[in-house]
Amino acid sequence: MAPKRILLHICCGPCAIYPVQALREQGFEVIGLYFNPNIHPLQEYLKRREGLVETAERLKLKVIYKDADYDPKTYLRAVAFREANRCFHCYTMRLEKTWSVAKRGGFDAFSTTLLYSKFQKHELIASLGRDIAGQGQTAFHYQDFRQGWKQGIDLSKEWGIYRQQYCGCIYSEMERYHSDLEKVIEKK
Repeated sequence: MAPKRILLHICCGPCAIYPVQALREQGFEVIGLYFNPNIHPLQEYLKRREGLVETAERLKLKVIYKDADYDPKTYLRAVAFREANRCFHCYTMRLEKTWSVAKRGGFDAFSTTLLYSKFQKHELIASLGRDIAGQGQTAFHYQDFRQGWKQGIDLSKEWGIYRQQYCGCIYSEMERYHSDLEKVIEKK
């Protein structure tokens, strides 16, 4: 019996390490999908992409890169005036694209490395994934990959893979580095 094929949405190289390994151990044939119109700025998108290229080489992972679909304007339009609920719209955008590519490609399932992060909203991601998949032939595969958090971090450091310091969007970048601005204001 051939292994089940799963399309794994990947946000960056370090986040892919443990999920790819775990899924393969379960007998899945894993193909990656790099689709992240939320990442800001473009230089950050490219650094993360290169980190994934390096990771994919080490893992011997085939990845579909949707670079032509990188359009932060689409992401910003989706979250404008909905910033308090921006993660919902961001997850939806990326999961819908992953499901669409998986469905057209005849995959058995789809999932996301967002489920590896301790900082993401797992219940929301799982619910959205199941809703998007519906009763179709391409199922959403929920798995809590957080147990491999340290393992993925350690390997990414050992391999010298670029590790970002914020989720990816302009809002998370601002939240991550806001204390730097506060220090400047305090000095005045």
